[in-house]
Amino acid sequence: MTSMNENEAAALSLWVAQESPTSHAAGVNGMMDLVQKDIAGLPIALERIPGRDGLGDMVVLRAGPGNSQPAVAVMSHLDTVHPVGTSAKDLPVRIEGDRLYGPGVYDMKGGAWLALQAFKQVAAAGSARRPMVFLFTPDEEIGSPTSRSVIEDIGRGSAAVLVTEPARLGGKIVTARKGVGRFEVKLEGRPSHSGSRHADGRSAIREAAHQILAIEGMTDYARGITTSVALIGGGTAANVIPQHAWFSVDCRVTTAADGRLMEERILGLKSHDPDVKLRITGGMNRPPYEKSPEVAGLFEIAHKVAAGIGFELQDCPMTGGGSDGNFTAALGVPTLDGLGIDGDGAHTLQEYALISSIAPRQALIKGLLETV
Repeated sequence: MTSMNENEAAALSLWVAQESPTSHAAGVNGMMDLVQKDIAGLPIALERIPGRDGLGDMVVLRAGPGNSQPAVAVMSHLDTVHPVGTSAKDLPVRIEGDRLYGPGVYDMKGGAWLALQAFKQVAAAGSARRPMVFLFTPDEEIGSPTSRSVIEDIGRGSAAVLVTEPARLGGKIVTARKGVGRFEVKLEGRPSHSGSRHADGRSAIREAAHQILAIEGMTDYARGITTSVALIGGGTAANVIPQHAWFSVDCRVTTAADGRLMEERILGLKSHDPDVKLRITGGMNRPPYEKSPEVAGLFEIAHKVAAGIGFELQDCPMTGGGSDGNFTAALGVPTLDGLGIDGDGAHTLQEYALISSIAPRQALIKGLLETV
């Protein structure tokens, strides 16, 4: 590696070493402190929004010309899925060749860090054409419950939104994402002794089994609709017909119309056994992010910027994962996503970022901030 790469990797390693799972507000706020420290002395205004509901703070940076044009916005989340202690045991922060390993380095501290460096460069040079806003959020990994309104407010005032989620498939960016729905199903039956009074019981778990098969059966690959149940619980003891059960549903769709349809179908489920009560809550959390003509136009600008840097930028087919870009795209704001660092292993114990991707990705964001 060159010394420049070594410096970048060392600086990013400090961010990765600050563990920040969503539920650990102190850790997330430690990340916000690092952002604040990184912009000291630069012509960048900082607003820190206190966290709520047990979650971390948000930080909003503003820079660029004070004209009345809509802004270009950058959005990054600084929460991760890895529990505190992951870097001490299962995924130590380390460099192996071109790979920087560590919890959250790919999703998405690497992208947040390199985008901040680009933002700082443009702010210091005064080279932005329109006002710039950079939002750092604390809760994307759980659906952005406290930050969604801020994301949408900033989106409405922006000409374009750049989201620094990780790159896909060797550097491709994202121009479309599926919508995401989350539902909770709670069931209440009637308990009884499973030996002497079996017939008197009404099993919540048995009813859950019927409902899970019905929900999983709603998957339609041809339409890009998937439904899955990955969390389940229930029962009291091995010799009791279970009174209670619960499970969570994940739903992904490609269009807003299918989102409304699936919400109606899941919320409208009825008990197979009328003696078991069924309570379903939730709905579509993230609207679909479709590749509109405006998004396609923004991608063409990015393609030209990348060509000037010396690489060919490509996008990938609609991806199944959601992001904060879903919220801004659904408002009709041209949004590019997957602009972050290249690498692999998001949410795993093999998560890594490619150090060699930092410089070109940073240059791409700098070019977009100066061009859009």
